[in-house]
Amino acid sequence: MNKTIRRTAVTCLLLVLALLVRATWVQAYEAKALADDKHNRRNIIAQYAQPLGDIIVAGSPVTGSRKTTGSDLAYERTYTDGALYAPVTGYSSQAYGSTQIEGIYSDVLDGTDSRLKNPIDALLGKQTAPGDVLTTIDPAVQEAGYRALGSKQGAAVAIDPVTGRVLAVVSTPSYDPTRISGTTDGNAWKELTGDPAKPMVNRALRQPLPPGSTFKLVVAAAALEDGLYGSVDEPTDSPDPYTLPTTTTVLGNENSSAPCENASIRTALAYSCNTVFGKMADDLGQDKVRAMAERFGFDDTTQDVPVRASESVYPSGMDRAQTALSGIGQFDVTATPLQMAMVSAALANDGMLAAPHMVSKVVNASGDTLRSYPDGDTTRIVSSSTAEQLRSAMVTVVEDGTGTNARVDGAEVGGKTGTAQHGVDNSRTPYAWFTSYAKNSATGKEVAVAVVVEDSGAARSEVSGNGLAAPVAQKMMTAALK
Repeated sequence: MNKTIRRTAVTCLLLVLALLVRATWVQAYEAKALADDKHNRRNIIAQYAQPLGDIIVAGSPVTGSRKTTGSDLAYERTYTDGALYAPVTGYSSQAYGSTQIEGIYSDVLDGTDSRLKNPIDALLGKQTAPGDVLTTIDPAVQEAGYRALGSKQGAAVAIDPVTGRVLAVVSTPSYDPTRISGTTDGNAWKELTGDPAKPMVNRALRQPLPPGSTFKLVVAAAALEDGLYGSVDEPTDSPDPYTLPTTTTVLGNENSSAPCENASIRTALAYSCNTVFGKMADDLGQDKVRAMAERFGFDDTTQDVPVRASESVYPSGMDRAQTALSGIGQFDVTATPLQMAMVSAALANDGMLAAPHMVSKVVNASGDTLRSYPDGDTTRIVSSSTAEQLRSAMVTVVEDGTGTNARVDGAEVGGKTGTAQHGVDNSRTPYAWFTSYAKNSATGKEVAVAVVVEDSGAARSEVSGNGLAAPVAQKMMTAALK
């Protein structure tokens, strides 16, 4: 054979071998990575090739799909009462991805989850019918909170204390996810993401703020569990006014005429005495207060409902003055409405915290369960005695104290107001808080609710937990107990 021909043949053979090796490598080792690559257009074409599965509230879908025109993406997501349920569903956008329940269960909702495929479908490569996600949301409670917050900037969460079912997740202002579900919604996306009111932020789960005096429930629980005080009716060692330790700064009370000097925990909660709980936190020390806060769920970086909630923080490394301020929910203490609803829920449930969850089950197209989330998965937070005493004191807050706007006819209602400082030297409008529980002995229904109002447009002097947040909680509790 001619030397030149032989060399050419060997070169061609090597090229063929290299091509075969590369093709084998791609098919055997890189196939999944290429298939999952976010730039692979085939993935999003497959995702929207058929109507998506639905997110279900009380047996009815709050999502849907509509046929598109002039696009290789056959369907796009739609939402029923989108602004009402956006804090629950999140969004599914052809251009901007998916969030919250839409994102967590995207494989189920678009039919690509391996649990949905039967052997024949897998063999034939047939697209599988998508599944649905069933939530625990009560539409009456959700709507009550949304309507009550109205144009206010704020959030609310309602939980069934016994089961841990999340009955409402409300955030205002809100947005309609339908506006950004397609591929040509850039103007709407720019408008929503640029809005200073941040309508796309889930304030109920993802925006921790200073909880103010609602945190006094945690300090009171620590004092009773530690034995610092034997009951909610025992006088405390609390001067009024109270000078923060190692400083000359005087901590006063919102109501200068309130009977806060040496007040019992019951009286101190009813009048929201800063002096009592500042001194109490210092007497306990930050480690004991933190231990109790963490039992309720603070400092948990993995709080999933199943949407990941932001961490509620009880700080560390404080001096004594800062510890005293932490006792009234200030300094660097932060909490989400979910967290403060968990505090009330644990006290309402005899000291047991049922793990909060807003998805009950995930099902296939036939309704068969793929995964369920148990009710009543509980953890002991405080003793039954402590929970009973604090419930009694919370009832006093609603009946005779700072939380009278939360009363519900025919029900036992307990609560705690809070007005949290905002800005340097409290220079900005304070946050109004309310956390509460309600029980209807006739029906056996129970609910725990937490509400925060960041901005209502009211004058600074009119901002209070009882004036702004308690009425929202009252409407949600009334809806839940029906």
